[in-house]
Amino acid sequence: MRELAEELVGLEVDILVAPTSIYTEAAKRATSTIPIIFMSHADPIGTGHVASLARPGGNITGLSVMQTETAAKGVELLKDAIIELTRIAVVLDPATPSHGPGRQAVEVAAAALGLELQAVPVATAAEFDSAFAAISREHAGAVLVLTTPLYTSGARRLAELAIAHRLPSMFGARQFIEAGGLLSFGPDRPDMFRRGAVYVDKILKGASPADLPVEQPTKFELIVNLNTANALGLTIPSTLLLRADEVIE
Repeated sequence: MRELAEELVGLEVDILVAPTSIYTEAAKRATSTIPIIFMSHADPIGTGHVASLARPGGNITGLSVMQTETAAKGVELLKDAIIELTRIAVVLDPATPSHGPGRQAVEVAAAALGLELQAVPVATAAEFDSAFAAISREHAGAVLVLTTPLYTSGARRLAELAIAHRLPSMFGARQFIEAGGLLSFGPDRPDMFRRGAVYVDKILKGASPADLPVEQPTKFELIVNLNTANALGLTIPSTLLLRADEVIE
């Protein structure tokens, strides 16, 4: 990714568009002058990519999906779905800059709920199977998967493994639920990319990224897959179903 970013900088492009934190990091290392617009950054402050949301202060700005906050909320939602839950696993990618702050937020949320936490680093798709085997060996009662491009591309396999190991799963984007995950909580990501086009337009018209505030989502979606719940023999409490924005049956 670093080499690709440097190649684009060498072509003297006007703007670099980066989908997530891992792409933003590669672009940041390649240039401190060309504007970089991120479309769905998990935690731009926690990763040090911007100085503040109101005034980013450098050549980087865009839209945040607030994964650090939504991941912590995901722990709460898993506990609401499984009252007897005592131990949770979190799958994270060490190469994704935002997963450090995300892990810390999950640790705090788990401790507040009296849950034991098992952190499971997964850096390649080849590690998916062994990761879930390790989660089962440690007797976690559910799994929360932080979002990163590697995991998004492997959404179906991750959902399949969660079901195969009888693990209720929490994700941060709806495509994981469409692939067979149990729960997801997060913003409408396609809408954020549409909103990101406004940033590109403003910069092409002369605006500075340092002066364009980072936007945050205003609406979050809780999606429940009842087909997966049935496959796991899990009854989702009606109180949680009533809070859901969408229930897949």
